Amino acid sequence: MATLGDIGLAAAINILSALIFLVAFAILRLQPFNDRVYFPKWYLKGLRHSPTRSGAFVAKFVNVDWRAYIRFLNWIPDALKMPEPELIDHAGLDSAVYLRIYLLGLKIFVPITLLAWAILVPVNWTNSTLTKSDLTYSDIDKLSISNVPLGSLRFWTHIVMAYAFSFWTCYVLKTEYAKVAAMRLQFVASEKRRPDQYTVLVRNIPPDADESVSECVEHFFLVNHQDHYLMHQGVYNANKLAKLVKEKKSKQNWLDYYQLKYSRDQSKRPMMKTGFLGCFGEKVDAIEHQIAEIERLTKEIAEEKQRVEKDPKSTMPASFVSFKSRWGAAVCAQTQQSRNPTLWLTEWAPEPRDVFWNNLAIPYVSLTIRKLIIAVAFFFLTFFFMIPIAFVQTLASLEGIRKKVPFLKVIIDEPFIKAFIQGFLPGIALKIFLIFLPTILMMMSKFEGWLSISALERKSASKYYIFTIVNVFLGNIIAGAAFEQLSTFLNQSPNQIPKTIGVAVPMKASFFITYIMVDGWAGIAGEILRLKPLIFYHLKNFFLVKTEKDREEAMDPGSVGFNTGEPQIQLYFLLGLVYAVVTPFLLPFILVFFGLAYVVYRHQIINVYNQEYESAAAFWPDVHGRIIFALCFSQLSLLGLLGRYEPAFTKYPIQEARMRDTLEQAREPNLNLKGYLQNAYVHPVFKDDDEDEDEDFMMKLETDSVLVPTKRQSRMNTPVPSKVSAGSSPSLPDAVIHEH
Repeated sequence: MATLGDIGLAAAINILSALIFLVAFAILRLQPFNDRVYFPKWYLKGLRHSPTRSGAFVAKFVNVDWRAYIRFLNWIPDALKMPEPELIDHAGLDSAVYLRIYLLGLKIFVPITLLAWAILVPVNWTNSTLTKSDLTYSDIDKLSISNVPLGSLRFWTHIVMAYAFSFWTCYVLKTEYAKVAAMRLQFVASEKRRPDQYTVLVRNIPPDADESVSECVEHFFLVNHQDHYLMHQGVYNANKLAKLVKEKKSKQNWLDYYQLKYSRDQSKRPMMKTGFLGCFGEKVDAIEHQIAEIERLTKEIAEEKQRVEKDPKSTMPASFVSFKSRWGAAVCAQTQQSRNPTLWLTEWAPEPRDVFWNNLAIPYVSLTIRKLIIAVAFFFLTFFFMIPIAFVQTLASLEGIRKKVPFLKVIIDEPFIKAFIQGFLPGIALKIFLIFLPTILMMMSKFEGWLSISALERKSASKYYIFTIVNVFLGNIIAGAAFEQLSTFLNQSPNQIPKTIGVAVPMKASFFITYIMVDGWAGIAGEILRLKPLIFYHLKNFFLVKTEKDREEAMDPGSVGFNTGEPQIQLYFLLGLVYAVVTPFLLPFILVFFGLAYVVYRHQIINVYNQEYESAAAFWPDVHGRIIFALCFSQLSLLGLLGRYEPAFTKYPIQEARMRDTLEQAREPNLNLKGYLQNAYVHPVFKDDDEDEDEDFMMKLETDSVLVPTKRQSRMNTPVPSKVSAGSSPSLPDAVIHEH
């Protein structure tokens, strides 16, 4: 169990890592040869050019102006300086609203943190429940609800704070939703014309033996939308054609490279090998070979175009239909077109940049089956992925290391090594295993058949969020593999599940604190350094860049990455809301994440990221819904935690029962308990007018001396006679004696 010292060491390591990343970025961004890595957005807009410096050769690669290094932290105020309307014009509404998620986190958690530390932390700290108990605990637990004794009136403080935090979160969500909705409407109204504003995607067009798909579409819309229909564009299965075009583009780049190389040194013709990766095969003239390949591909592309246009099998039962007005497109996109609700299905067409063309070739009838397959596959991925995570995290714990490699026991018992393992290693192990997850989830979303990049990212984000809830949150709160968790839940009463989760929540606060520092502090600082794009750019620039166009492609500005960034943010919302009442010590770590991430991503959006599409903040309902879920989950976990005290109302403690018996024996040593209980549970129908007579008879039995014969030969199963009422249990093996 991590102590405050372990958390302090982990914080020192992550703060130091973050500072190293930030200082390295501040220096590297000043160097001329890194300019395209840290400011690619301005190059793509044509507003920035490679810095040319006169003077020494070194000055072309290294910034020798010492004054620039004095101002090396100016990137922070520069990132915050651009007003939001200008940011929307510069980067789009999607990017601006994405930044508002971080602001939303600050708006929610700054007041919550102040209240929690001013009220809840003193209430928790000033108890001595854990100190007097035999439980293993740390100083962090003293700041949590676990330090409040059972039945204490102090729990009213936690309940009142839970209501206050919930009302505040709902209020902020309401005002932010209204603000984003207004921004979206204003953006759509003020934006320049876009094709998707006039266009609808029509799917599942019914076949007609007498007409082609194109003729069928034109006829249908001329009849049903005669005043507004303008034109349509058919959808073709052109995936093979796209591969040929991509291959030709690659060959053209190589041709430009070899021609440039030959123009610099015409004494020797460039040569190449035709085998695998240019390392094997016959050696030929590079320029002639590339020209021949381009001619071959040009011919194949022309033939494939003709085949696609003429082959009915290449024409998909879908079409992009455009209208004369936005109103006409809106009416068509939002109404049922046919008596059969499964035909002529309409939806808003994605922005042209947003279309994922490969999936347009997927038949509509197969989409349901594809989604079912992915749902099953995602279920097994979610629960099986926990196995390697649990294994690695076991090795990343003190107990796991002592068990697997006992000869390291002497080393890991050193205070510094022990603190490093408990405070840093589990978080970094989990972070490493999650690196490959986004790629897997994106492949699954593509298989499902979504038609736009924005839809692919939103669906991948949903899967990532569910995976994070199960494996990162529940998987670390409830010990064991995910299937063991599922078995635990299925084998217990449903009303016990919140209690199981609620009781386990305070115990895992230290793990999530280390995870926040690794992922949310050092991870965010590493994002601005862009180490991977930096290395890849210089490798490509040295070995592969042949033309100015190649240099632009080598910049790799990237994008916001909604499919990975938004689920990460949502995990912090969940942790903050769940632990706000339970362990307020975690909240400052959440605040540092939101503040640092806001500054870093604002800089990246202004200078680096080149967003692939613009959906006008269509993702905001997903963001809103997941925060609402986190709020509900926090209430459920708190309900389960406080449900620990339910047995006080449903069960009678044996300690209390023993104390009452002792007091009763002292006060009434001659109590006839059997007579007291004799008629307590007699059916009411037997309690009639003769009840008094029956009572006299029973009292007579109690006062007479009676010898009752019995066949019992053993007293193995006969209890010891009660000291309260000796007549209530026999004391002899063959008779029951009642004294006069």
